[in-house]
Amino acid sequence: MNTEFLPTRAAGIARLQSFAPRMGGAYAHGRNTDSGPEQRQDVSMLSPYLRRRLITEAEVVALAVERHGDLAEKFVHEVVWRSYFKGWLEQHPSVWSAYLAEVAQGENRLATEGGMRRVYHDACAGRTGIDGFDDWAIALVRDGWLHNHSRMWFASIWIFTLRLPWALGAAFFLRHLIDGDPASNTLSWRWVAGLHTTGKHYVARADNIARYTNGRFNPAGQLDEAPESLVEAFAHPQTALVVSDPVPAGDYALLLHDDDLCPHSLGLDLTRAHAIGAVVTASGADPVRAFADGAMDDLAARLGREVTRLDPAEIGGWRLAQTLPVVTAWAPVGPNATLLEGMGVFRVRRAWDSAIWPHATRGFFQVKQRLPRLLEALIPPAV
Repeated sequence: MNTEFLPTRAAGIARLQSFAPRMGGAYAHGRNTDSGPEQRQDVSMLSPYLRRRLITEAEVVALAVERHGDLAEKFVHEVVWRSYFKGWLEQHPSVWSAYLAEVAQGENRLATEGGMRRVYHDACAGRTGIDGFDDWAIALVRDGWLHNHSRMWFASIWIFTLRLPWALGAAFFLRHLIDGDPASNTLSWRWVAGLHTTGKHYVARADNIARYTNGRFNPAGQLDEAPESLVEAFAHPQTALVVSDPVPAGDYALLLHDDDLCPHSLGLDLTRAHAIGAVVTASGADPVRAFADGAMDDLAARLGREVTRLDPAEIGGWRLAQTLPVVTAWAPVGPNATLLEGMGVFRVRRAWDSAIWPHATRGFFQVKQRLPRLLEALIPPAV
């Protein structure tokens, strides 16, 4: 297990409180600089805890606003980007299924195209010779985490310099990132490629890398700094946002999953949960699975109740065995949503998501301009 990220709510709260003094001007000034593993004081590293909702966006934003007011704007926006991506993917689910299909196509190409296979394996192992890129590949596999700016540079080099399929790069990240989630990971890679906002791609430049790594890396002459954006054959349709199910009256069975591990703030009366099942669908590298499993164990300990751990294949049988309605936190587009589809469970969406997701239909600006009004109603009392 990566000991830098202990998979407990207590560890998430401790990190949140520790970073609170830097959520204002310090974050705004230093957030784009990756000074290396020993110099991460200007980034919160809260993302693994937000990914599994050991802590929630609402309580993180509430603390930032309480401590720094308007000076926390940049930090708040970065937190809300995760919600924007979730809401956008929820309304464009074909992007997720298309990504899965492109991963499969890319894997078929790896099996048949020796040249691409060599480039791919060198990229994943950090053997390209590109200054910075190789260090990030090694750090990703070793640590399960990368600075956000380094993720952007890495994705851009993968797509435009190494000419590797973007979906294989997104899958490489999702396999190793402890904070990787279907929406943020997939849509961030598509944004870099120029597919999320059509024709607007992100190009990694040697001078920018040198500037924002304090000179640690400078791949001058090694990058394609004038590539064209990727294009795709069709536009993904927007679908109507499915409404949250009502919480059934009376007693119920609770199904926990690893997309949301904070049922105490979901608006449920947990004393009415007469049976509790739990499923973890996290896959990929050992640190990713270990964090998700540990986080679920932490939740079971916090509940102080008997929790039945279930393999994904056991969910259907467990569901049929329940004599009470089964309630679960809303699972956004991804493995848990696919697993629960057609199960006949009551899916309860957080007020945070219900407020932000309807505005995540185009670019982030549509959410950003409404955010002050939304936050007035959303943020709870200070942590």
